Amino acid sequence: MSDLIKGTVFLIGAGPGDPGLITVKGKRLLDTCDAVVYDNLVCPQLIVMLPESTEVHYVGKRAGDHPVPQDNINELLLKLAHEGKNVARLKGSDPLIFGRGGEEAKYLKEHGIKFEIVNGVTSGIAGPAYSGIPCTDREKASFVLFVTGHKASSKLKTSVPWDWVAKAKNGTVVIYMGVNQIKEISEQLLEFGMPADLPAAIVERGTFPSQRVFTTTLGELRAVAEKETIKPPALFVLGHVVELQPYLEWFTDRPLMGLRIMVTRTPHQAGELYERLRRLGAEPLPYPTIAIETFDDPDNWKKIADIKSDKKWIVFTSENGVRCFFTKMREYFEDIRQLGDFKIAAIGAGTAQELANNHLSADFIPSSATVAVLTKEMTEKLDLDGAAIVRVRGNLADDLLEKTVPAHGAEVIPLTVYRTYHPIWPDGLKEKVVEYPPHAILFTSGSTLEGLYHNLSDEEAQKVLKDAGIFSIGPKMTAKLKEHDLELTREAKIHTIDGMIDELLDYYKDKI
Repeated sequence: MSDLIKGTVFLIGAGPGDPGLITVKGKRLLDTCDAVVYDNLVCPQLIVMLPESTEVHYVGKRAGDHPVPQDNINELLLKLAHEGKNVARLKGSDPLIFGRGGEEAKYLKEHGIKFEIVNGVTSGIAGPAYSGIPCTDREKASFVLFVTGHKASSKLKTSVPWDWVAKAKNGTVVIYMGVNQIKEISEQLLEFGMPADLPAAIVERGTFPSQRVFTTTLGELRAVAEKETIKPPALFVLGHVVELQPYLEWFTDRPLMGLRIMVTRTPHQAGELYERLRRLGAEPLPYPTIAIETFDDPDNWKKIADIKSDKKWIVFTSENGVRCFFTKMREYFEDIRQLGDFKIAAIGAGTAQELANNHLSADFIPSSATVAVLTKEMTEKLDLDGAAIVRVRGNLADDLLEKTVPAHGAEVIPLTVYRTYHPIWPDGLKEKVVEYPPHAILFTSGSTLEGLYHNLSDEEAQKVLKDAGIFSIGPKMTAKLKEHDLELTREAKIHTIDGMIDELLDYYKDKI
């Protein structure tokens, strides 16, 4: 951030839901600012992927519910800027389209704080587009009107000239924040002459995989909204462009469409999984229940350099172990070729792939991805008499290998390279997952399950788990589920993330 003036506030539009719709500039600033102040409609993925050092503040605005008053938000931005921090003020959609970004910018200006406005994709364009509805069309609409259905709390009635809007022809009207006022809005439009048979659409949670789209007419708009229990965030689109929806719809034809799938892995491991789930139509719920940090074990690192045996093995039992091993190795070894005398064992395909990412291949992979099978097959198939085995591990790993292998003549050096702990979810995330529970949860280790209970009360956990499909990466994880009396939906036949996705696709293929 050295090229930016300290104490600057960046008013950034996050887009309306799909995290890919934040601009390149917005994402760069978000990832490098010292503090982030974010609203309820911001996609949680953008928050959980932030660097651990980022200071995070949730100000939780949603329709009809402002637990943090605007004055308090203004004062928070001022306080953070005065502390010399660069602040990302992250707002859903665009900060200036029916948001209060302009008010915040004015407040900052009045108090001498530098700011920048970083526009975002507004929901009034993206929501219809993800529904197959263009805002304009050469034949059906030569203009678009964005109007708000919400009236400020200080106003007795809306300032939108519905009589004028009703007379607009050959265009498109997109109504934001109108769910609670749709009865009055539609009645006024009809009263002022807008045709009852004008095509209309409702777009709820636009750009989210769980979006819902209903096409109707202006005359039936209120009835459809009530029948389908439409909730914010939602848009109403009026105009003949709605007739194009059957021809331009592109977003929904996906095998996991609309499923909310909770991902408990650490964010740095889960980024690619989030995107894969989105491409398959699911809405990934990024709720990391474990976090990883590198751990220094200097005495045992020194032992590695002093190994005299001509039978040297390094055993990796997790992807995290591979990553953290090579992170710490740079502090103790100047040249990777110092590992040249070692053979490598990897617990399974995922760990082997992480080794491959470091341009190394495993010499030994057990038939099943468990420490028990790894230990059994190493002792049965390998000559370990006089061998030295470096067991790369985390602080919570079991010590079966360390206890078993010495009986076969080998020395084991347990090398702890990372620590697993349970993070607390950022403010606002827990409320969302309790209100909108997942359809499925992916558990990849026993600690991910423990971390879920660490973040939720028993009552909250029951709500989240009650109707969710429970997917396990392998036998050890399945055993942990049984300890908690949780009913398993599927265990991955291949104990990898790819194996879990295969089970998701197979299980839900006839259920959506």
